Amino acid sequence: MRRLFFSAVLMMSGSLLAGCASAPNEPTLTLVTQKSPEQFTACVMPKLQDNALSPSLSQTQRHYRIVVSSSVAADNVIEAYKASNGGKVFVYERSLLSSGFGRAAKDCV
Repeated sequence: MRRLFFSAVLMMSGSLLAGCASAPNEPTLTLVTQKSPEQFTACVMPKLQDNALSPSLSQTQRHYRIVVSSSVAADNVIEAYKASNGGKVFVYERSLLSSGFGRAAKDCV
């Protein structure tokens, strides 16, 4: 009985550690849109601001990046890239308190 208990504890702790070891650079959501990165960003920014978030926007010729800073976790990031027929969007939702972050991106696709 004791051996069974320790086996269960070891399995559970191993699975918890595996979750901690997942790559932080993997997007939590990948979306394809018909909108250009500029159009997508113009849709997402007001939605994030309406959720009392303070997004910052940066851009290059083919890429837009929206960052919502967090004092308790890694920053939440949305990246929109230009594609041949619209754009590709990567959402990195890294904080449990970021309700509405991924939803705003989905709403604007």
